[in-house]
Amino acid sequence: MATASLIRRCCRAHKALPQIRHLNLQEYQSKGLMDKYGVTIQPFLTATSAEDAAEKAKVMLNERGAEEIVLKAQILAGGRGKGTFSSGLKGGVKLSRDPEEIGKLTSQMIGFNLVTKQTSAEGSPVSNVMVAKALNIVKETYLAIVMDRGFGGPVIVASPDGGVDIEEVAEKTPERVYKVPVDIFTGVTDAMATELAEKLEFSSEVVPAAAAEIKKLYELFTGVDATQVEVNPFGLTDRSEVVCFDAKINFDDNAQFRQRDIFSMEDTSETDPRELEAAKYDLNYIGMDGNIGCLVNGAGLAMATMDIVQLHGGSPANFLDVGGKVQEEQVEKAFNILTQDPAVKTIFVNIFGGIVDCRVIASGIVSACRKTGLSLPLVVRLQGANMEEARKILDNSGLHIQAHDQFNEAAEAAVKSLEGK
Repeated sequence: MATASLIRRCCRAHKALPQIRHLNLQEYQSKGLMDKYGVTIQPFLTATSAEDAAEKAKVMLNERGAEEIVLKAQILAGGRGKGTFSSGLKGGVKLSRDPEEIGKLTSQMIGFNLVTKQTSAEGSPVSNVMVAKALNIVKETYLAIVMDRGFGGPVIVASPDGGVDIEEVAEKTPERVYKVPVDIFTGVTDAMATELAEKLEFSSEVVPAAAAEIKKLYELFTGVDATQVEVNPFGLTDRSEVVCFDAKINFDDNAQFRQRDIFSMEDTSETDPRELEAAKYDLNYIGMDGNIGCLVNGAGLAMATMDIVQLHGGSPANFLDVGGKVQEEQVEKAFNILTQDPAVKTIFVNIFGGIVDCRVIASGIVSACRKTGLSLPLVVRLQGANMEEARKILDNSGLHIQAHDQFNEAAEAAVKSLEGK
């Protein structure tokens, strides 16, 4: 499925960059939501073992009218069809008319990692598969609905060239990618949906059905507080049915309070445990490959901190953002997460106290150091609200803390503290 880089190309890049979102659903979960909103999808069942998959295949063949089964490994990353399993099996999407073969294929999927161009080198673990009715696709198009800040609302991104790498289409033939802003109050009108269906080059006989599906997808988009609904391919079968064959839905985390049922479906099997632990305390954590643990407030400062650490020859171990409303306990939890990473050899705290009270950060640092018995080098830069009092808290703690006022100086000290390690 498309990544943020596609959205950058399809929308006005300097204004339309999406916020980082955390909740992602597996394909079968997304399709379940689509079915709820009346969107046409492939009939499917899910399985968690080889035996279960074989039985589900029999049900699809004998009771659901399937002539052939498409078996799809469920992971959050794209590129499954060309992926490779740690079992040696190649391809995470398989076709078969034989339930026994479906079972054998599943035995090489579930319990193994699937490596694709969008996963890490280790791949993502597969714990379930989708057993779906195979449909004969005669036309593939691309359709996505994206929340775009540049346009101040939803934008439909569509191309008649679907079923392939849409990023490549956007790069090589941008004139084949259409962008249609949607008035959030008016929604997708019949005329708009019909025009989009025509731009997707559906025949006149099929345009009404395609337009109806587009309108249902928009209802889904607004109904579940999505930031992106992407369908690739948005296709046509040999029976003239317009079907959403593959779907990806991203959600606005700020809407969790009114989408509790959806957020309860979150699959965390592929998520870094440190990210999950950080999220419990409203902290944002992203693991990296370096050895300098970075504790900052604000994504912008985090990026600048990582850049300047690298400029001085260092390598960040993480992106850990404590946010603007951080309290002392959260600082302690942040230190716990950093110190539990064996790769971290020094800690660099870089805080700009606009909303944040530097005294809270300083007190949290001192408390965390004492509770954890921190033995790693610690470099701290606190600037902004109550920075003088915060500096006194650090100086009077009796702990070995390297405090600096200048950004560049502090980053250089963090890198130098690694000498001999």
